[in-house]
Amino acid sequence: MTVELDEIVAEFLSEARENLDVLDGELLALEGSAASSDTVASVFRRVHTIKGACGFMGFPRLEAVAHAAENLLSKLRDGELRPTAEMVTALLEMADTMRGILGRIEGGGDEGTADHAQLIARLVQLQSADADAARAPELSPAPSTTATEPDELRVVSAVDGFVRVDVGLLDKLMNLVGELVLARNQVLQMAPRVADETFAATSQRLNHITTELQSSMMKTRMLPIATILDKLPRVVRDLGRVCGKQVRLQTEGRETELDKTIIEAVKDPLTHLIRNCVDHGIEPPADRQAQGKAAEGSLVIRAYHQSGQMNIEISDDGRGINLPAIRTKAVDRGLVTAEDAARMSDRELQALIFLPGFSTAAQVSNVSGRGVGMDVVKTNIEKIGGLVEVESRAGVGTTFRIKIPLTLAIIPALIVISDGDRFAIPQASLRELVRLEGTRARHGVELVQGAPVYRLRGQLLPLVYLGRALGLGDPPTGSDATVNIVVLEAENRLFGLVVDRIHDAEEIVVKPLAPALKSLGVFAGATIRGDGRVALILDVLELAKQANVTSVKPASRTSEAAAPLPAGPQPQTLLLFVTRDGRRMAVPLSSVARLEEFPPSMLERVAERHVVQYRGEILPLVEIGDLIARRAGTHRAADPPAAGDRVPVVVYSDGQRQVGLMVGQIVDVVEQLVPAASDEGAAGEMAGCLVIGQKVTQLVDLQRLVRLAPASLFPGVAA
Repeated sequence: MTVELDEIVAEFLSEARENLDVLDGELLALEGSAASSDTVASVFRRVHTIKGACGFMGFPRLEAVAHAAENLLSKLRDGELRPTAEMVTALLEMADTMRGILGRIEGGGDEGTADHAQLIARLVQLQSADADAARAPELSPAPSTTATEPDELRVVSAVDGFVRVDVGLLDKLMNLVGELVLARNQVLQMAPRVADETFAATSQRLNHITTELQSSMMKTRMLPIATILDKLPRVVRDLGRVCGKQVRLQTEGRETELDKTIIEAVKDPLTHLIRNCVDHGIEPPADRQAQGKAAEGSLVIRAYHQSGQMNIEISDDGRGINLPAIRTKAVDRGLVTAEDAARMSDRELQALIFLPGFSTAAQVSNVSGRGVGMDVVKTNIEKIGGLVEVESRAGVGTTFRIKIPLTLAIIPALIVISDGDRFAIPQASLRELVRLEGTRARHGVELVQGAPVYRLRGQLLPLVYLGRALGLGDPPTGSDATVNIVVLEAENRLFGLVVDRIHDAEEIVVKPLAPALKSLGVFAGATIRGDGRVALILDVLELAKQANVTSVKPASRTSEAAAPLPAGPQPQTLLLFVTRDGRRMAVPLSSVARLEEFPPSMLERVAERHVVQYRGEILPLVEIGDLIARRAGTHRAADPPAAGDRVPVVVYSDGQRQVGLMVGQIVDVVEQLVPAASDEGAAGEMAGCLVIGQKVTQLVDLQRLVRLAPASLFPGVAA
């Protein structure tokens, strides 16, 4: 039974664990050529600190282990012995033993009854090595501006600039900030309806302060990914010794930060991928040399931010993925048919390694062969709204790419309505929106073996009716019924979620579910919207599993959809809108990052341009009609938004610049045959004219339009 620890013991446990975490990396450095006298001295001080506190706390078993290690480190520090692989292994075992004792102290209040005599004897034996044989040249001192100071007097970690804060308190503060964000949203919705300039100005100030507070609060939860990467050299070293391989680990982007919940969720998947690279990817030294490679394999982990997401790449220079072996194993295990396997592309074959129970290992070992690991990677990454991909070349190596959100506390989501209830769909799973009306609504949905499907650009898209899946009721029928399909991705399979209405996109504050709802499985959380209504957040992966659409083979592999698409114009999904001066336009939905609506009170003027504070950045706003007029060599001054109107904005992003295009009204998302470009404008931004809904509509090449726009239109945005 866990006993409550007093503050002193809790502080000791926290500091001891911090020292041990750093200790692993320093011990591994002792094996390399870059080992310095400062490194040995640092290891000695950390063990000495733990040992000294043990005597004060009354933990004799922990003190005995630390004392034996301290004696060995003392001789290493004084130059009487040189560090060897055997010594480093024993010291690493010492660190693991200490962690185990600390865990027992935290769980039961005492050190337990485990006997550490064998480890202590090994540490003592390593101290008595022949001094003449073991003596090494002096270790090179590390560069230091205070190298003349004795170790005992050297004082750093600006410690006074930091305070320890309980994680529970941070979570509570984050929840309060979330409540404040909800209150802010309600005030902003009220502002346009209140004809009071003082209230409008106050609501604007509240918005600025809340946004700044939210951004600052998010930073308190951010941790550098180095907290994970620092533990991986030990994993790689131990795996290399077990597998008889030489592996050099290199990490990049250690300072890149993630929310602490994401850090915790990605730790195990990253470890599984490292194990896979060392065990399956990198060859034994003799095999590598026979291929003309260096005996030592290379493993590189790179972390970086891009487009509001964290990207992690794990690359090795090993043998690559054996595609013929994967094809054979998949057929033997009944995961795919021989016909399907023969038609699979290299990319599809590589994705099979993420299937449960799949492994190409010739025999089961304590490292691999049981078919668990890669499926766990995929499942855990997708649970946090992420994506994992693999790319491999035979004889060259393999690269795993992970894309994950920076935080789970506040996420972008699409709000949909089914049977009068509102639900939020994380945008990480959203691929596109399809709206069927009239004849297409009546005849577009077909039944294949009793299951509803829709032909999306020549491929069969399985459909799930949200109301029916949740037991709310059947979808509306009738000649005038409209079918709204939200195309989602789960486990690399697309499926369509049919809802009654598609509301809007917004950033939501994630709230945990009540215990009574957790058992339902299809909900990942809840949120309170600006109007005070509660919306449940859908778990896309679980919804797909319960509807059994993830087991459906991709349509591209079915005989019916395998036929080539007919020549000529192909349907595209277009976003239809009206500019503020009344012109009907359409842009490919694939070029739209988000759709937003901002109250005029959020718009600010910078350098004669409108901007808005958006997702922690400054988003420049420009009239799309103004952009087109400028490209044509004319200029017209756009009227400012009316005080009571919300401003619809089409957000475009190419990964480098992000621009908000103000429009008059978002009309619809339609699927339309688009012919080859014709009737081009002066600069080619107008891709042609179409008849949509019996009205002439201009098709805009949004990417080209923004790329060729004057840089002065986008203050503060990189070109």
